[in-house]
Amino acid sequence: MIEDFPKYEHICKENDIQSLFAKGAGFSCYPYRVVYLFKPVGDKPVTCRLLLSVSKKRFHHAFKRNRVKRLIRESWRKNKQALYEICERDTISVDVALVYNATVIHSYEEMYRKTAKAVHELVNRYEKEIQATH
Repeated sequence: MIEDFPKYEHICKENDIQSLFAKGAGFSCYPYRVVYLFKPVGDKPVTCRLLLSVSKKRFHHAFKRNRVKRLIRESWRKNKQALYEICERDTISVDVALVYNATVIHSYEEMYRKTAKAVHELVNRYEKEIQATH
């Protein structure tokens, strides 16, 4: 089981971020807006990369934004295994943006459940996409 959240799983480059939001599909899963993009790997290793966004408009203080991001990163780290299994099975990579839309900081337990729900929905959408192409 994958137990960490290394740097190569972060989406950092401006081009990658722009292509994710331009070409990717999305859905809402409160408290997140999830934008995702599945892409073939080629020669590169399989990855599930994550971009987090917490609005300064909703959380004025940086320590609150950082707290939310820490909670999301930890819940993502514990829930990403199902997505990795799909990626390794079909040799694809996925970029995911989680935009936090709530105006309150949820507990870790609730954040964990919501992140698990979002990952489950991503897996379902990928499976439907594969069935539609076959």
